[in-house]
Amino acid sequence: MSNIYITGVAGFLGSHLAEYMIKKGHNVSGCDNLIGGYIDNIPHGVDFHQIDMNNYYDLERTLKDVDIVYHTACTAYEGLSVFSPSLITANTVQISVNAMTASIKNNVNRFVHCSSMARYGHYGDVAYTEDMECKPQDPYGIAKYSAELLLKNLSEIHNIDLVIAVPHNIVGPRQKYDDPYRNVASIMINLALQGRSPIIYGDGEQTRCFSDVRDDVSCLYKLAFEKSAVGEVFNIGPDEEPITINELFNLVSNATGFNGQPTYLPDRPQEVKHATCSSDKIRKYFDYKTHHSNKEMIKSLVEYISNRGPREFVYHLPIELDNSKILPKTWKEKLF
Repeated sequence: MSNIYITGVAGFLGSHLAEYMIKKGHNVSGCDNLIGGYIDNIPHGVDFHQIDMNNYYDLERTLKDVDIVYHTACTAYEGLSVFSPSLITANTVQISVNAMTASIKNNVNRFVHCSSMARYGHYGDVAYTEDMECKPQDPYGIAKYSAELLLKNLSEIHNIDLVIAVPHNIVGPRQKYDDPYRNVASIMINLALQGRSPIIYGDGEQTRCFSDVRDDVSCLYKLAFEKSAVGEVFNIGPDEEPITINELFNLVSNATGFNGQPTYLPDRPQEVKHATCSSDKIRKYFDYKTHHSNKEMIKSLVEYISNRGPREFVYHLPIELDNSKILPKTWKEKLF
């Protein structure tokens, strides 16, 4: 039995990890500032600390007697990062450095960092592999990769095990669906269940892989305990069923009974057209398997949002750079 600490424990991925760890018999504590999560996401039995991770000393005090840290906390707003770079960078780079520093200070054994596919950037229609050069295209992707480099440097200097996980567009229950700035599937479903037209940026032919959270937590669990994971980077997510955003809309329409058409708006600036991953490495190391199709994934999310009830969108984050020429209308005019 280990003492596990999860940053972002009230968030989508963090709460699922916490639940999995508790079922495995581990002690779980964690923190969250509730920007991107719901308080009722936190599983029973978690020792929860509501803190701002930008306050290093508050964070350090909560990490006593911890064996393993999962760092899932982040303002993971890729599109918004073009317009609110200060907010996104502080809550991506700085909090990562604070989490690693506090872990080293408290003699944590292993640090599992959750990065982003945004680290890779433009590669056309070629699936991302872990050995590719990182060429992030927006402030969020740059921040995530910068955090990786800083954590790698600190881990080597101070002799703490580091593993970098790169989850791919995780979807499922507990996702924040009243957030207008991220989570395309959740946004579409929340709109469709209200009888409102989902919005698609560009032509909708952007290609993505979406990953059911139920298929990811077991791999993430292994990254905390397997010796072969140390010092490695792992893409986590399916590569068998890439789809376009138009195809995602069709899945959402079928699952919700929405009979209308989407509304198309101009492309968001710096958005990567094709972003799919290869899962060959995680298969080789830890026998990763996809158990849930895109259709099953969307059905699960629709059931979750339906049960909680569709909600009005809350524009809860500031726009720092109100560039009217390129700021999406969805945010400028609060169209969601």
